[in-house]
Amino acid sequence: MVNITVDGKKDAFGGFCSAERLPNGMQNQLKSLTTFTSFLSLTAILGNSLILAALRKESSIHPPSKLLLGTLAVTDLFVGLISEPLFAVHLLSVASERWTACELSYSMAFIAGYILGSVSLLTLTAISVDRLLALTLGLRYRQVVTIKRTSLIIAVFWIVSIVAATISLQNYFITLWYSYIGTLLCLVTLVLSYTKIFKTLCQQRARVEESLAQQPRWMTPRHMVHIARQREAVSSALWVQLTLVACYLPFVVDGVVSRAMPLQDVLSRSYYFAKMSTITVVYSNSSLNPFLYCWKIRDVRRAVKDIIKKFIRC
Repeated sequence: MVNITVDGKKDAFGGFCSAERLPNGMQNQLKSLTTFTSFLSLTAILGNSLILAALRKESSIHPPSKLLLGTLAVTDLFVGLISEPLFAVHLLSVASERWTACELSYSMAFIAGYILGSVSLLTLTAISVDRLLALTLGLRYRQVVTIKRTSLIIAVFWIVSIVAATISLQNYFITLWYSYIGTLLCLVTLVLSYTKIFKTLCQQRARVEESLAQQPRWMTPRHMVHIARQREAVSSALWVQLTLVACYLPFVVDGVVSRAMPLQDVLSRSYYFAKMSTITVVYSNSSLNPFLYCWKIRDVRRAVKDIIKKFIRC
């Protein structure tokens, strides 16, 4: 994959694995980035392990929704266990100018990162559709969205992502176009789902306020509680997705800018460190998600507190 060209340019990640001397001081920069990546790996492992334990303990969340959240936590956990250590090995191999290890670690990090990133994006899209169905189907939601159907969808996500990443070993452009088309479809689905969700929430709130004004005795507090919980679920899913966009945005912008840069600038050592920094920001998303779950999902926050209290007592 190191020799792959896109629009006449080498891939900006693996293209740096060449037998050239690094500029003075770059070794220290790469070692600092490696240390930070190792810290992110540790926090991702600890945080997502705690979230998975909390989800297993919590029974108030609808099982299909809990399975989707658990899948996100699993992908973030694998990022900490697999992708970030491989990325750290790559950085160290470049800092020590071990070019063979650089190429191998790059290839492995690319495949692992591609699979996990693809599953995460597809799962986030499924969560937005799940929230829309929960809001629009009402009592039929639990009959339509079942644990069996959700498990089948998640299995398809993993299979498609693994196949697409494996194909890159033979034909990178098929994987590239899958990324373009898949990402576009996911973004369109996300935008349409949340647009419909917010319109539905506004309509429900208007109907509740109108009923409350006309028939105060008919309206009970549970109607307001139901709407509040729906808004909380939508808010938590939206925050997770906005955080992913914020973490991926520097990497995407860098990829767009690099296409307009001359080849010698794309393969320069100064640009390499900026490229690696954007990838580190992408990996930080796996460490931030556990904090978002605890902040925005009340049931998860309560379960995490119980686990921490039991651990402290032990």
